[in-house]
Amino acid sequence: MNDWNAYARSYGERARAAARQLALAESDAKDHWLEVAAERLRDATGSILEANARDVAAAPGLGLNAAAIDRLTLTPPRIEGMARGLEEIADLPDPVGEVIEGYFRPNGLEVQRVRVPLGVVFFIYESRPNVTADAAAICVKSGNAVILRGGKEALHSNVAIHQTLADALAECDLPPEAVQLVDTPDRDAVGAFLKQQEFIDLTIPRGGRSLIERVAAEATMPVIKHFDGVCHVFVDRTADLGMAEEILINSKAQRPGVCNAAECLLVHAAIAQPFLKQLEPALQKAGVQVRGDARIREALPWATAATEHDYRTEYLDLILSARVVDNLDEAVAHIETFGSHHTDAIVTSDIGEAEKFVAAVDSAAVMVNASTRFNDGGELGLGAEIGISTDKFHARGPCGLRELTSYKYVVRGSGQVR
Repeated sequence: MNDWNAYARSYGERARAAARQLALAESDAKDHWLEVAAERLRDATGSILEANARDVAAAPGLGLNAAAIDRLTLTPPRIEGMARGLEEIADLPDPVGEVIEGYFRPNGLEVQRVRVPLGVVFFIYESRPNVTADAAAICVKSGNAVILRGGKEALHSNVAIHQTLADALAECDLPPEAVQLVDTPDRDAVGAFLKQQEFIDLTIPRGGRSLIERVAAEATMPVIKHFDGVCHVFVDRTADLGMAEEILINSKAQRPGVCNAAECLLVHAAIAQPFLKQLEPALQKAGVQVRGDARIREALPWATAATEHDYRTEYLDLILSARVVDNLDEAVAHIETFGSHHTDAIVTSDIGEAEKFVAAVDSAAVMVNASTRFNDGGELGLGAEIGISTDKFHARGPCGLRELTSYKYVVRGSGQVR
């Protein structure tokens, strides 16, 4: 296409108009759409699976490995899971219109700070077609129109899912343009959308580092970024070693291919030898490879030597970097140097050390005596999420319904003038 800017602008204009209508929609109307859309997804299972089969058949030619093909593949239970996800979002409180705070001024003015939608979200994601339904549901429930741009490997699946959601919007008298799908895999189109700050209020990229770096460099509107999850577990000198073992194995091996899985173990020198010896059978049973410093390898001779690159790597696999540290300050310095400000945990019986760790570690979530795997919207009681932000502005950590809103001041008077 010669004019990608015009193409992107047409999406933006339609989304902006839909966002204005959604801002006026009642909670019941949005929830009704979610419930209808869930049923329509179930009804469309056959056609969605047919579309998905085309994507799966083409996947090897696109260079997708077995794990990526598994993420791409839809099954009847996975489509049922998508439908249930929409129903769960319908059950969550609507953040729009929530009064964050309210007070009266001495002159009688009533001041309220009220939660409002952001407007239009441009959401870029890869591989997983179920994200199409998740993102659409979270955005519409929070009063936002969304422009979805999935990966080329899932295009047929995304088109089928999107059509079902858009038809349900029309059926429920909500604007179908509130959920739009970019129907081209051309990378130049993404660049054009990132220039549409007149219409798009926020961009959220969800995928590999190269995608996120490109979006952050080119976007002319705010971006919520989800960079690497180089997450740490620090076992302090007063840790309950049984607890520490359970937390580390859960953090690393329960689901290693996700962003909140632990990638690095830090162990206080005072308990390194006994803890590592105790941990060794569990690591080997789980199939975890260890890459460690000299003191780690002294306790675990089968471990390989860690490089600086290892300490910076998000493996998303059963590989764990490890290091022995002499004190909490050294652990914090390691996390600051090599971490990604995602999720970091301390296992300790010393309340003072725990509070020092919490204050010193600058991450979206800091865990005390708990697995890193709990940095998740559902696990933290926030409901569905659109991603986990490693930014500090505008949202940090799991981004759910409230994180897709802003606020405005509403001031009511009785004729006051200044």
